[in-house]
Amino acid sequence: MITYIIRRLFIGIIVLIIVTLIVFFAMRLLPGDPLTIFIGQQGASGTMSEAQKEALRHEYGLDKPIMMQYFSWFGGLFTGDLGTSIYYHEDVGKLLGKRFPITLHLGLLSFVIANLVGILLGLFAGIRRGTWIDATSTTLANIGITIPQFWLGILLIYSLGLKLHLLPIYGYTSPFDDLWMSTKQLIMPVACLAVTGMAFIARQTRSAMLEVIRQDYIRTAWSKGLTERSVIIVHALKNSLIPVITLMGLGLGMVFGGAVLVETVFAIPGIGRLLVNSVFAQDYVVVQSGTLVIAFIVIISNLLVDISYGWLDPRIRYG
Repeated sequence: MITYIIRRLFIGIIVLIIVTLIVFFAMRLLPGDPLTIFIGQQGASGTMSEAQKEALRHEYGLDKPIMMQYFSWFGGLFTGDLGTSIYYHEDVGKLLGKRFPITLHLGLLSFVIANLVGILLGLFAGIRRGTWIDATSTTLANIGITIPQFWLGILLIYSLGLKLHLLPIYGYTSPFDDLWMSTKQLIMPVACLAVTGMAFIARQTRSAMLEVIRQDYIRTAWSKGLTERSVIIVHALKNSLIPVITLMGLGLGMVFGGAVLVETVFAIPGIGRLLVNSVFAQDYVVVQSGTLVIAFIVIISNLLVDISYGWLDPRIRYG
C-alpha cells in the first residue's frame, strides 16, 4: 500500500507540473497585456510615462524571457512565494488564503449533501424498482444531469430571491459571524453545486444496487433469515459503493470547478470568483496559483478514492 501511495503521489506531482505549464502558456496566449489593463482601470494610462511602465514591468518580472518567468514562479512554490497580484497588488498566497476557506465551505457542504441525497435516492430506487419511488428518483436524477448550474442559479435568484423574497441573492457571511444569515445565503449556491453530483450518484447507486441484489451472496443472506435492513445496508450497499466512490472522487473536482460559475452568479468572494476576475484582468500569477490549488485538491481526492477501494472490497490489493 505504501509503495502504491508513493507511486501515485509521484504521478500526481507530474500532473501538477503539466497543469502549471498548460495554464502558464495558455494565459500568455491571450491578447492584451496585464499591465496595460491594470493602468487603464486605474485611470493612469494618459499620465504614466514609458519609464514608469517599464519600472512596473520590471517589478512584476514581465520583462524577463517567458521561460525565466515560469521557472521564477515555479521555484517560488517551494518557498511558499506565489508572487504578487498585478490587479489586486497583494501577495497571492494571502489572497488565496482569504478566499480558500469560503470555497472550501461551499464545496464541502455541496459535496456532502450531493452524496448523501444521491445515495439515498439511488438506494431506494434500486430496492423499490418499478414503484413510484423509482420513477420519482429517476426523473429527478435526469433533470439534475441536464440542468446547467448557472441557469439554475439564475432561476433560483429570480424566484426565491426577487419574487418571493425568501433568500438573499448574493454575498457570503461566515457561519462564525452569523450562522442564520450564512445558512440562508448558502442554500441557493449549495443547491446549484450539489444538483449535478447528486443526479450522477443517484443513477450510479441505483444501477449498482440492481446488479448487486441479484448476486448469490445476497440470496444467501436472505435465506439465513437476516432482516431487510441488514441485507441492504451490510451486504448490498457496501458492495455497490465501489463505482459510486469513483464518481465521488470525480464529483469533488466538479464541485470545485463548478464553484467558478456559482460564485460568480451569487457574488461569493471565493477562489472561483477570484479566478474569473483574474482571467479578465490577465492577472497571470493569480490564475496559475488558483488553478494549481484546484488541481491539487482533485489529485488528492482521486488518491483517497483509490485507497478506499481496498476497504470496500478486500479482494482488491495494491502492489
